[in-house]
Amino acid sequence: MYPEVIMNVRRLTRFFWFWPVAGILAVWALFALPWWFHGLVPFPSRYLMNFFPPWSAMGGMAVKNNAMPDVITQMFPWKVLTVMTWKIPEVPLWNPYSFSGTPQLANYQSAVLSPFNLLFMVLPMIDAWSVLVLLQPLLAGLFMFLFLRSSGVTRPASLLGGIAFMFSGFLTVWMAYGTLGYAVLWLPFILWSVRRSLDRGGWFPLLGVSFGVMMSFLSGHFQISLYVAAMSFAYLLWETIASKKYRQALYLTGFSFCGILLSLPQLLPATYAYLASVRSVLFGKGGEVIPWNYLVTLIAPDYYGNPVTRNDWFGHYAEWASYIGVIPLTFALYEAVNRLKDKRIWFFLVSCVVTLLLATKTPLSAFLFWSKVPVIATSAASRIIVLFSFSLAVVGAFGIDALCSDWRDRRIKNLLKAAVPIVIALVLLWTVTLRHMGLPSEWAGVAVRNLILPTGVLSVGLIAAGAGFFLRGINVRKTLLFVLIGLSAFEMLRYAGKWMPFDPKEYVYPPTAVGTFLSNASGVNRVFGNIYNEFTGTNRLQSIVGYDAVYQERYGEFISTAVNGTIRAPERSLVQFPKDGAYSEKILGFLGAKYLVHRISDGRYGWTYPYWKYPNYVKVFEDAYYQVFENTHAFPRSFLVSGYRVESGRQQIIDTMFAPDFSLRDAAVLETEPEVPPAKGDGNVTVTSYLPDRVELRTDAQANKLLVLTDTYDAGWRAYVDGHEAPVYRADYDFRAVAVPEGKHTVTFVYDPASFRFGSMIAMGVLVFLAGGTVVYVAQRPYGRRRKRI
Repeated sequence: MYPEVIMNVRRLTRFFWFWPVAGILAVWALFALPWWFHGLVPFPSRYLMNFFPPWSAMGGMAVKNNAMPDVITQMFPWKVLTVMTWKIPEVPLWNPYSFSGTPQLANYQSAVLSPFNLLFMVLPMIDAWSVLVLLQPLLAGLFMFLFLRSSGVTRPASLLGGIAFMFSGFLTVWMAYGTLGYAVLWLPFILWSVRRSLDRGGWFPLLGVSFGVMMSFLSGHFQISLYVAAMSFAYLLWETIASKKYRQALYLTGFSFCGILLSLPQLLPATYAYLASVRSVLFGKGGEVIPWNYLVTLIAPDYYGNPVTRNDWFGHYAEWASYIGVIPLTFALYEAVNRLKDKRIWFFLVSCVVTLLLATKTPLSAFLFWSKVPVIATSAASRIIVLFSFSLAVVGAFGIDALCSDWRDRRIKNLLKAAVPIVIALVLLWTVTLRHMGLPSEWAGVAVRNLILPTGVLSVGLIAAGAGFFLRGINVRKTLLFVLIGLSAFEMLRYAGKWMPFDPKEYVYPPTAVGTFLSNASGVNRVFGNIYNEFTGTNRLQSIVGYDAVYQERYGEFISTAVNGTIRAPERSLVQFPKDGAYSEKILGFLGAKYLVHRISDGRYGWTYPYWKYPNYVKVFEDAYYQVFENTHAFPRSFLVSGYRVESGRQQIIDTMFAPDFSLRDAAVLETEPEVPPAKGDGNVTVTSYLPDRVELRTDAQANKLLVLTDTYDAGWRAYVDGHEAPVYRADYDFRAVAVPEGKHTVTFVYDPASFRFGSMIAMGVLVFLAGGTVVYVAQRPYGRRRKRI
C-alpha cells in the first residue's frame, strides 16, 4: 500500500511540475493551429505572388503582411543555397548567385553553421522552414520558464513570464526571419545555466553556458548575439558580486569564452566580410532610435497602426516593437513599486533602464553612435529594446508572485499603489487620443480603436487582481490567477496571430515557364533584368546584382562605374545595375550576362533595360508574361587573354578598362606583375565543373596565358594548376585571374578562406576539451550522491 501511495505522490508532483510546460505547449499549439490543421506555412507566400517578379505578373490576391520582404528576398533563398551546398556535401562558404559571387557563410545572416539546418536534411524544404520558424516561440517560452523557476519564481508566474517573452514584440515581428529570434531566445537558457551553476555547481551547467553562447552566435544575427553576450556577462558579474562565489564565476567566464571560441568558424569569416563591405564605413547618425512617444505601444501595440491592416502611419513597427502585454507590464510595475527591496529584481530593473536609454533618443544612445563602435553604430540602435522586453517580462513574473503574497496578507494598498498610476496614465492617454492632441485627425480613429482592447484587458485584469483580496479560498485565488494568465495568453496570441502570416505552401516560389527556361539554358552564364535574388537564388541563376548588408564594397564601386566611368560610393546594402549608363552594355558583356529577362507589360519604360537600342539582343523565349533575349556579345564566363597592364589606382584601373583602345577580351588589368607573363597565341578554356565553393576548368593554349574568371575576387580563393597552387590575381578591378602555361592544363579554383580554417581549428580544439571533460566528469561522478562542485 505504502509504495503505491508514494508512487501516486510522485506522479502528482511530476504533474504539478509539468502543467506550466503543458500550458506553454498549448499556447504555442494554438498559435501554430493554421500549420497543424490547415496545411498553411509561416511564410508570406501570398506577398511573394503579389509583389515579386516574375510571379507578380500572373495576377494578384489578398495579402496579409507586406512588411517582411527580406524573408522573401534574402532569408529563404540563402537557406535554399545553404541546404543545397550541405547536401553536395560541401560547407556553404560561397554564393555564386548574387553580386557575381559573394561570401555565403560570412554574410552571417545565412546561419550556415546553425545546427537547426539539420531539419532540412530530413524534411522537405518548406516543411523544415516551417518547423524552424515555429520552434522560436516554443523554445523562448520554455527557456524563460526554466530561468524563472531557477530564480525562485513560482510555476504560475513563470508560465506567465514565458508567455510574455515567447510572443513579445521583438520575437513576434522577427519570427518569420528565422534568425533574430534564435539569436535572443538563448538568453534565458544562458542565464538559467549561470544561475544553476552558481547554486549547485556541476559540469553540465558550465557546458550549458558554452552551448547557449555558441548557439546564439551561430543563429544568424551578430548584433543581437552581441547584446545577448553582453547581458549574460553583466548578469554573471552581478550574481558573482552578490553570491561571492568567485571561483565558480571564473569557471563560468571561461566556459562563456569557450562558447565564443566554438563560434569562431562563423565569427572570423564574418569579420573579414564586414571589413570589406560598405556597411563597415557607413556609421549611423543616431536616427534609428525609438521616439519617446512611441512607448505608448507598450500598452497598445497598434496605437500608431499596423502594417497588416495597412493603417500604420508613424514609426517603424518591426524595429521598435517592445510589447509584452498589458498584464505582465502591469505586474512589472506592481513589483517595482512594492518590492523594490527584493534584490532578485534589481539587475533586471537596471537592465530595463539602461536598455531603454540605449534604444531611445538620449545622450547615451547619441554617444554610442558618436563613438562609432563597429557593428553597433552601423545598425539600428532600437533593436536593443528586446533586452528591455525580456527584463520587463522577468520583473512581471516576480510581480505575479508579489500579488499572490499580498492576497494572503490582504495588503490591498499595494495593488492601489500600482493600479492608481496605471489608471491615471490610461485616462490621460484616452484624453489625449480623443482630443487629437499630437495626432493627425485622420489617424486618431486608428488610435482610439486600438486602445479599446488593451483597456478592456487591463480592466478585467485589475478586477481579477482586486477580487483576490476579498474572495477567500485557495481554489478561488487559483482561478483568479489563471484568469490573469489566460488574459496574458489571449492578448499575446492575438498580437502574434495578427502579425504572422500563414499562407498556402503551393505559393512558395512555384515554378514558372521563364524560370524553367533559364535554368535549362543559362548554365554558368548570368541573367539580368528586373529580377532579383528571390527568383535567381531559388532557381540557381547567376546574377550581377544583389541585396546583402555585407556585400563587397569594391564590387559595388565597379558596378557604379557603368553610369559614366567614374567610381561612386555604393549603396548601403544593395547593388542595382544602371539601366542606361554610358558603360552599361560593356559591363554586361564583360560579366557574361547572356540572358536579359523582360516583362512584356513593362514595354519600353525607363525602369527596363533598353535592349531595343542594341542589335545584339535576340529573342529566344516568350510566354504570356515574359520575354528572354540572348546577348550575343556576352563574354564567356572564363577566357584566356594574351596581354595585361598593371595599374595601382582604382580610378586608373577603370579608365584603362574603358579606354577605346583597350580590349577586355584580349587583355586584363592587374595590380601586380604576374609570375608567368602571357604571350600571343591561340587558346581556349572550358568550364568542366561549377560548384559554389569549387570551379574546375580545362585550358588548351599555344602560349602562356592569363585565365580570367569573371567571378568576384576574394582573398579566400585559391587556384591550382594541375594540382600545384598558383597565385590568384585581382584582375579588371574586382575579378580573378591565374597564369597558366602553354599546353593542356586543369585549373581549379577552391574557396578556402584562412579565417574559416583557423576558426575551425580552434573550435575543434575547444570541442575536444569539452567532450573530454564531459567523459571524465561522468566517469568520476558518484552516482546516488550529491554532485561535486566544479
